[in-house]
Amino acid sequence: MIRLARRLSGPLLASFLASSPAWAAVDATAVLNAKCASCHEREDAGGLSRISEQRKTPEGWLMTLRRMQMWHGLRLTEEEEKVLVKHLADTQGLAPAEAAPFRYVLERRPGVVETPDDAELATFCGRCHTYARVGLQRRDREDWTKLVHMHLGQWPTIEYQAMARDRQWFKLATTEIAAKLGQKWPLQTPAWTEWRHTKPHDLSGTWRIAGQRPGKGQYDGQMTVKRTGTDEYAVTMDVTYADGSKASGKGSAIVYTGYEWRGTVDLGGKDIRQVFTVDADGRGLSGRWFDDVENAVGGDLDGVRAERQAILAVQPPYLKVGETTRVTIVGAGLEGEVALGGAKVIKTVAAGPDRVIVEARVDASATVGPCAVSVGGTRSEDAVIVYDKVAAVRVEPSVDIARLGGGGGPIPHQPAQFQAVGYMAGADGKAGSDDDVRIGVMPAIWSAANYDAFAEELDDVKYVGVLEANGLFRPADAGINPARGELLNNNGQLTVKATVKDGAAEVEGTARLIVVPQRWNNPPIL
Repeated sequence: MIRLARRLSGPLLASFLASSPAWAAVDATAVLNAKCASCHEREDAGGLSRISEQRKTPEGWLMTLRRMQMWHGLRLTEEEEKVLVKHLADTQGLAPAEAAPFRYVLERRPGVVETPDDAELATFCGRCHTYARVGLQRRDREDWTKLVHMHLGQWPTIEYQAMARDRQWFKLATTEIAAKLGQKWPLQTPAWTEWRHTKPHDLSGTWRIAGQRPGKGQYDGQMTVKRTGTDEYAVTMDVTYADGSKASGKGSAIVYTGYEWRGTVDLGGKDIRQVFTVDADGRGLSGRWFDDVENAVGGDLDGVRAERQAILAVQPPYLKVGETTRVTIVGAGLEGEVALGGAKVIKTVAAGPDRVIVEARVDASATVGPCAVSVGGTRSEDAVIVYDKVAAVRVEPSVDIARLGGGGGPIPHQPAQFQAVGYMAGADGKAGSDDDVRIGVMPAIWSAANYDAFAEELDDVKYVGVLEANGLFRPADAGINPARGELLNNNGQLTVKATVKDGAAEVEGTARLIVVPQRWNNPPIL
């Protein structure tokens, strides 16, 4: 049981989902019949009860199999577990449109504050885990009701916890809530009916990739993908950051449900996890890659096949009125004259199919706002912002959590990564209003201070950790800190401040950072 609990605590378990030994030779139907049918009855339609009545992501099915092992003594080899996850995700997964609203939890995006669209479901379900975890599964009303029974059986005190007591919780959960869940996230949907017959694409070839890594900056490069089996690939990833530094590495990936890319790559000596979604036509992909241990460290990614014609990114993605800027346009199949909205291209520094570098100047009379960028016949709308001044700075995320770790224990630290985003005043001319125009991520000077009077009294800024020059906060060690007195640990709250220089002016933005104990429970879907 100790060994199994340790396996369950892996971050996303993308390393499990992406590794590819000889498990593909195992027959999934035979494993289902041998290992699952002893408890799950055969239905008239041929499926197994409960199993055939659910649809989930690869992570969701992995969690189900692990629960069966912990709760009911199911015994699976690693190969059997892998083939079951693949089979179930492929045949009973989610369509792209169904998973899209909740990809942030699969991609481990830091600092996301959920805004549930249903207050009752947020109370009944979202008070213990993310709302996304509920939204990433599909069941009919009967099976949602059985899920309620499972919760009460495993956690009998659930009726007496906050937001559950002083009302008929069980009656509400098995009637109104189960009915609402069955209507909102039913087992059968037009999206899944259409998608389940989609044939997966062969993703072999060279991909042009680009993105933004908070704390490091923009990057671009290529990813070479070679097919090694059914929906399995060997991956080589090479990136160059805007500051000139490079990183490269190799790994592997598996594609589930025809579009759910799960990869693991040793990039620059760090194990990173890739959680991407493949476009329906198999010609593009997007998502996030992140450090296996420090999930906050990572980057967004957009990719296209190298044989396509596309603009992926503009570095930097903004031009200031009255200034001359060296601009790098990255993409695939780039050929022809460059146009940068209201900016005048002074000269071409370098040109090639993967990147074009030009110097451009924006005259004082230029119109500010989003502009299209084109190279020959290849065009990208709103790819660059022309701005006059930075009117406001917002720190992203606006609220984040870092977790203590180490201190002689096995649980790793969980840092928090911030970035400063400049904004231009909108039509109302007032900074900080809803119509502000996002300029983009900008270099900043970072500092931290105690968040409130209580934090000042305990002098949290002295003990909770260190904010580095790139906006990465590294929390202190876990455990009692004798220097704080009263048996206090290194928990606390800080105000994180970013100062952006815009000519002679300095513009500031702040965020709230909460430093809390270790992340003891770390399932594939939080």
